Amino acid sequence: MSRIGQQEIKIEEGVTVTVEGKKVTVKGALGEIAVSLPENLNIQINEGIMLLNTEEETKQARSNHGTYRMILSNAVEGVKNGFSKNLELVGVGYRARMEGSKLVMSLGLNHPVEVEPIEGIQIEVPEETKIVIKGYDKQKVGEVAAKIRELKKPEPYKGKGIRYQDEYIRRKSSKSNLGAA
Repeated sequence: MSRIGQQEIKIEEGVTVTVEGKKVTVKGALGEIAVSLPENLNIQINEGIMLLNTEEETKQARSNHGTYRMILSNAVEGVKNGFSKNLELVGVGYRARMEGSKLVMSLGLNHPVEVEPIEGIQIEVPEETKIVIKGYDKQKVGEVAAKIRELKKPEPYKGKGIRYQDEYIRRKSSKSNLGAA
């Protein structure tokens, strides 16, 4: 059995969980997330605690057990507290600003790059070189952050590009020194 799947999920105050067949709906102050469970999983709710059980002991059932337990745990935490990812723009002239709900970035190209946030995601620019992505769905927050980072990945020679806040970029030395040997 999955060790993560065996752990119980505490339903926090202000969060309601409803189960209709294999569909679990988690509602909170920030939003609502619906999760469809696979056929080989069952859910039990007792006194503010959710517990996932497998119907069969197949490899797929064990994999789903831990995965869906974490998805439900993240849904409970997300509708209560929310999630955020921080990005940094590194490079001369790399800037970001908000125009309405749209994120507009100057990334060294001959045109500004615009990003429209998806439903349930808020984008903030506290400084010209910092972007904060917030939302109640952990998967959507990570997806939007990855799409923004993909626009200008950090390059290994100067480190220019869009990176996560505490990301370490492995630097390479230039090849100009090879001819002197």
